[in-house]
Amino acid sequence: MIFKAKNGAAIIEKIDIDENKAIDKFANLNHALVIVKIEDDYLLGWHTWRSDWETFGGRMEAGESLSECIRRECEEELGISNINVEYLGIVHYYMPPSYWVKEWHEEYGGLYGMTLSRDAIQIIEENRRDREEIGEIGLYSELKTRKENIDEINEKLLEFY
Repeated sequence: MIFKAKNGAAIIEKIDIDENKAIDKFANLNHALVIVKIEDDYLLGWHTWRSDWETFGGRMEAGESLSECIRRECEEELGISNINVEYLGIVHYYMPPSYWVKEWHEEYGGLYGMTLSRDAIQIIEENRRDREEIGEIGLYSELKTRKENIDEINEKLLEFY
């Protein structure tokens, strides 16, 4: 086990496997996340439904590959397309009940990294479309200074990029 949050959620392992082979190998592969690095800091989004700061991404839609999922999520949550993301592997989690699954469960998700310039923050703020789910964006260092509620699992994921 890599990390266990106070609520019992855990990152069990990070798996190095080809992203195209992962869908066939892991039945519970259901999402993709991207860690957005802005120079020497990270960009997070305020998830209005969960009331915490998180990395960007979301659930895969039917027939969607991991890379298609992360590109769609980047368009929705960050307002950017034609992105250059780096595939980092598959993360295996133990997760609490949620909107999608009503009991404690294991799941797998694709993890990506992306590095942007500080100028990108303004472009993202102007172009991001999904403002209902992601209410605002903020830099990790500023959020830590303000003692904001950052999801522990998502905070640990930052270390992978």
